[in-house]
Amino acid sequence: MADTRQDETRERRIAEEIVVDAYGEEERALGWYYYLEDRLTFPFLAKCTSQRRVSLLKRGEVVEVIGMAPEDDCMHDMIVMVRWSSRTFGVPLAQLEGVSVDGQTQAAMEDWRYWVATGNQF
Repeated sequence: MADTRQDETRERRIAEEIVVDAYGEEERALGWYYYLEDRLTFPFLAKCTSQRRVSLLKRGEVVEVIGMAPEDDCMHDMIVMVRWSSRTFGVPLAQLEGVSVDGQTQAAMEDWRYWVATGNQF
């Protein structure tokens, strides 16, 4: 994902709205947390786009995203709570793609995926 093209509009939004005045890892994580919590319209359906060792989901599986995980669980990665196969658990937001979501949710998910794809960390 490191070959993601730079998107000046998205870079500006991230700098001016999401991580503005964030001077450390915790502040950047909280900036992202509150941005996503405010912009993602829960619940929504999402499809797993990649497998990760820290997640039970396999590529192509569809889950219902029901909310953000607690702040403390999002200090190193943005984690969302999903309902799948009669269970509720957290998965990294970066491994999901919205399915028929509203524009605001889509844009927020794309912002996060872009930030991760360009190699940024808290």
